Amino acid sequence: MGLTVPERLRWAVEILAVRPDDRILELGCGPGMAVQLVCARLDSGQITAIDRSPTAIERAQRRNAEPARAGKARFACLEVAAAGSLGARFDKVFAVNVNLFWTRRPDAELPVVKALLRSDASLHLFFETPGGGAHRVARTVAAALTGHGFAPTTAIRSESLVCVSARRPS
Repeated sequence: MGLTVPERLRWAVEILAVRPDDRILELGCGPGMAVQLVCARLDSGQITAIDRSPTAIERAQRRNAEPARAGKARFACLEVAAAGSLGARFDKVFAVNVNLFWTRRPDAELPVVKALLRSDASLHLFFETPGGGAHRVARTVAAALTGHGFAPTTAIRSESLVCVSARRPS
C-alpha cells in the first residue's frame, strides 16, 4: 500500500466487517486509503466513494485504479446531500472524519443517507478528535442521528477515536 495506514482507517474497516458481496458507500473518501482496504475484502461486492473535492476524487481514483477496472470501486465528486443521485442502495455506509456530522446539524444530509441504506443496513461515523473529545463528539453525533429516527450505539477506542453506528430505521 506504500503509505502507513492510519489507525482510524484500520479500525473503521474492522468495524465495518466487510463481507465479500457487500455494497458499501464511503462519504468523504479523501485520497482513497479506506477504499483500498475495503476492496481487499470484496469479491462480488463494490464500494462507491464520494467526496466533494475533485482533487480528492482524482487521488482516490489513481490509488484504486485496479479495483476500479475490476468493478470493485466507483467514485463520484458529490456533496453528501447530493448522494441520492447515485441511484443505488447500500448494505453499509461509513464516513471517517466528515465533520458535518458533528460540527452542525446534518438535517439535509441524514435523510439522504437514510434513503441510501437498504433494509437492516448500517451507518458508521468515525471521528479522530485531536487532543481528546471523543465523548463530546459521540454525544453530538448520537443526538443528530436520534433526531432522524436512528438508534445509535457508540464505540470509543481511545480519548480521541470514536465510532457512532446505527441501523437503518424502519
